[in-house]
Amino acid sequence: MAALVRPRQGRMIGGVCAALAQRFGTSATTMRVIFLASCLLPGPQFLLYVALWIFLPSEKSAKPAW
Repeated sequence: MAALVRPRQGRMIGGVCAALAQRFGTSATTMRVIFLASCLLPGPQFLLYVALWIFLPSEKSAKPAW
């Protein structure tokens, strides 16, 4: 299983959707559409995105932030 890191290529904002797409074997565009569709539902989607942006390591360091 691949480690969950934000890739340097394919980022739009923070690379969170690109990282999740790599992890689940789908395209980044599909993950972005799923995220945008989930924003229509109540919940902490933006807070989760920001938290993943903070805690997922970037591909260049590949070390966890915590």
